[in-house]
Amino acid sequence: MSLMEHGVVRPVTAVAWTSNTGTCPKDFTLISITEDGAAANFTRSFAIKSGYYLCYSKEWTSGMVVSDIQLISDKEAIPHGYSYIAEHLEAKASVWKKKRACVLVVPMGSVDTAVLDIKVTARSKMMLQHYTCLGDIHGYVLWCRKGPFSSPMPKAKPRSVSLDIRGLSLEQPSAPLLHQPSLPTPPMTSNKVSQRRHSLKKQDNLDKPADGSIHGITALDGVPFSLSPKFDGQANGMALQLNSQLHNIRIKSLQDIENEYNYTFATETAAKTTRPSMPAGGAQTAQ
Repeated sequence: MSLMEHGVVRPVTAVAWTSNTGTCPKDFTLISITEDGAAANFTRSFAIKSGYYLCYSKEWTSGMVVSDIQLISDKEAIPHGYSYIAEHLEAKASVWKKKRACVLVVPMGSVDTAVLDIKVTARSKMMLQHYTCLGDIHGYVLWCRKGPFSSPMPKAKPRSVSLDIRGLSLEQPSAPLLHQPSLPTPPMTSNKVSQRRHSLKKQDNLDKPADGSIHGITALDGVPFSLSPKFDGQANGMALQLNSQLHNIRIKSLQDIENEYNYTFATETAAKTTRPSMPAGGAQTAQ
C-alpha cells in the first residue's frame, strides 16, 4: 500500500501478528515478502516451518493512530502508555517471547506526526531511505517511517429535498404533540348539588342590573356560596333600621344653621365694659 492515495497521507492505525491470510483481519495489509526479496515468515524454530507474519491497518474509523513502535526484550519493562501488538493466530500458535513489538496508540487529534509505513528486511546491510530502523527480531529487521499525516475529511450527510425545502420556509415547524393520558371521567354529581348550583345561578342573574352595567355588582357576585338564612334575616333587619334612621334625618337650611349656632359674644363684651380702671397715682403710692 502506497503512502499517498490521491494526495492523502494515511497513518498506520493498528499493527498485529497473523498466521496467514486466513487469520489476517479485514482491512489489514499482510507483509509476506521482505524488501530484499525473502519470505517474511517469522518461524519459531528450524524444526517448525509454520510461523506468523506482521500486518498493519490504515483504516481510521477508530479515530486512533500509531505514533511509535518499539522492540523490547523479555527482560525489559514495557514503556508507559505502550501495549503489545495484537495476535490473530491459529489455534495453539504463539509468537516468540524473547523479543516483542509494542506500539503507542493515541487519539488522532492529539498528535501531528505518526507512523506512516512499516517494512521488513532480512539481516543484511540493506538500508532504507527515509525509514527508521527499529531493530532485529527473530532474524528480521523492522523499519518504520514517521511523518505528518492527513486528517480524514468529514463525510457530508445526505439530506432529502423535503428537508431543504422545509428549511427555506418561514413558518416554524410545529412542536410534536405529546401523548397525554386520558383523564378519568368525573363522578356524577348528586341532585342536591345540581339544584344548589341552579339556585346560585338564578340568584346571580337576579342581582345583576338590567342594563348590564357594573353599578349593581356587589362584592359577593360570582362567589359560589350564599349566606345562611339566619344571617340573611339579620342583615335585612339592620337594613330596615338604617333606612328608618335615614328617613328621620331633617335636612337644615343655611339660615337654620345660622340661627342655631349664632353666638353674639354679649357676655365677653359686657365683661370688658364693666372692668374697673386703676387710679392715676396708684403706681407712685405703691413706691
